[in-house]
Amino acid sequence: MLKWIVLIALATILLSLFAPQLSKYGLWKLPGDLRFRHRNRDYFLPITSTVLISLVLTLLSRLVKI
Repeated sequence: MLKWIVLIALATILLSLFAPQLSKYGLWKLPGDLRFRHRNRDYFLPITSTVLISLVLTLLSRLVKI
């Protein structure tokens, strides 16, 4: 269980780092992706985009196994 929590946290961090480059494709503008500013610093939590990417990768992994 702890492995999955760490993996999800790392995936969220990596997706946040690449958010400016991938926003050109409209991926990070989904409802549920949280963007807020605190003390003149922008924070971004791509919750919906992470779930969407996870579903796509899960489907791809299941198709490859068949």
